[in-house]
Amino acid sequence: MDIQVGDILTLKKQHPCGSKQWEVLRIGADFRLKCTGCGHQIMIARKLVEKNIREIAKKA
Repeated sequence: MDIQVGDILTLKKQHPCGSKQWEVLRIGADFRLKCTGCGHQIMIARKLVEKNIREIAKKA
C-alpha cells in the first residue's frame, strides 16, 4: 500500500469520539495515527492498519 505521512485514512471501525478518519503521523513497522475528531494519538501495527483501511485521502 502506498501510504505517506500526512494522508488521511478512513478505517472500518470508529473511534469512541465518533470519527472514522485518522491522520498518518509516522510510518514504519508501526503507524502513529492521530484522530481527526478529538486529536488522540495511537501507535498501531502496520498489519492491523492495512487490514482495516476503507479509503486513503492523499495530502494536498
